[in-house]
Amino acid sequence: MTAPAVAILLATYNGARNLAEQLDSFAAQTHPPALVLVSDDGSTDATRDILARFATAHPALPLQVLEGPQQGSAANFLSLLARCPEDIDMACFSDQDDVWLENKIARAVAQLGNTDPQLYCARTWECDDDLSNRRISRLPPKPAGFRNALVQNIAAGNTIMLNRAALDLARTAAARTGEVAVHDWWVYQLMTGAGARVIFDPEAVLLYRQHAGNLIGANRGMLATLRRLRHLFTGTFRRWNDINIAALEVSAAHLTEENRALLRHFARARTQGPRARIAMLRKTGFYRQGRLGQASLWLAAMLGRL
Repeated sequence: MTAPAVAILLATYNGARNLAEQLDSFAAQTHPPALVLVSDDGSTDATRDILARFATAHPALPLQVLEGPQQGSAANFLSLLARCPEDIDMACFSDQDDVWLENKIARAVAQLGNTDPQLYCARTWECDDDLSNRRISRLPPKPAGFRNALVQNIAAGNTIMLNRAALDLARTAAARTGEVAVHDWWVYQLMTGAGARVIFDPEAVLLYRQHAGNLIGANRGMLATLRRLRHLFTGTFRRWNDINIAALEVSAAHLTEENRALLRHFARARTQGPRARIAMLRKTGFYRQGRLGQASLWLAAMLGRL
């Protein structure tokens, strides 16, 4: 059988500091990518020069650089999905400052089927900016699903890979969708909403740098807890839900009938009083991972920050 053609969808913006290490980890993959598709969002540092040098040094690894929409990270990743070539079998997202383990692509390919839509994601080695102090990310205690995806993301974008059916779905939806809160959260919502299978690999597949420039960062520790509470109390979580609901409504035809009904319940209850919101959570069974996560969901419902 012919090995699946895998595209790496890399969004860049002023990533010169760590980009070369990430690109080198692409070249070291045991399952070589068929394409590295880059969308650069107007970098003013040496990012484009690093990409050009890598392309020259690795002529057997096709690298194509596109102009990004310059509307933020999420829009940049969605533009990559919309422009991913149709002859690609599987596609994975990549940040510009991680380092992939050499079997990252191979592990995903081995676990993804090639018929129904499937999303692969995995654990990571969370580490300092110099790749030291590594610790493996947590496994979610509860299963993936739309009832989780609507209120929380567990699919780290830097680990996501989509099979052809899922890629076709995401490509179609991305071409029609406007703003999304976070690209990987939207993909997790879209896939679970459409009834896709989610594979969560218990093995870590990359080194995930934790630094001040992370848009989201690892969901662990006191700082992460404080960040989540700040998002709740300042209304950020509610604004994200506004954006997510609007994006999912655009793609409602791709959702299962059950999940369309869940989306309607969620959207309607958010406009009602605390009793209605609490009743909605009890009826629908929406859930976040872990006790603190679930407690924050109930708190958001009570305070009108859902």
